[in-house]
Amino acid sequence: MIWISEIILQQTRVVQGYDYYQRFVARFPDVFALAAADEDEVMKYWQGLGYYSRARNLHAAARRMAEAGGFPVTYAGVRALKGVGEYTAAAICSFAYDMPYAVVDGNVYRVLSRWLGIDTPIDSTEGKKLFVRIADELLDCECPGLYNQAIMDFGALQCTPVAPDCLFVR
Repeated sequence: MIWISEIILQQTRVVQGYDYYQRFVARFPDVFALAAADEDEVMKYWQGLGYYSRARNLHAAARRMAEAGGFPVTYAGVRALKGVGEYTAAAICSFAYDMPYAVVDGNVYRVLSRWLGIDTPIDSTEGKKLFVRIADELLDCECPGLYNQAIMDFGALQCTPVAPDCLFVR
């Protein structure tokens, strides 16, 4: 259910999405249960999270996966799911299958820019390419899921937007 959590977290903070996630997966514990559900029921369980296209995309993707026999096990297969972009595909493949795909979110941008002294704006095309390249180079290919989670957690908990000296932990 990493897929569900990653879709919820696309536009929602963990603290806000946790209860929704718990309720959603209790009702739809696998791809097949979600695929078999009526769209109105899916929307009911999504209610309050906003960005309702995410729920519609989940439902459409679940139906496609049910027809195919289950969740895809390759990056290309995951990336082809409706509503799944590069970040989400990398996160799913890294966390679910321990595939070597770097996950680059705002926390990772912040850690890398501070650690490496990069001033290139992260919202520029050049910046995005630079940070993805660096993240790919630094990725621990032996334990990519653990590495990705660690760098994201460090950015979220220690190297926060209001802690510019985060790399000098005492």
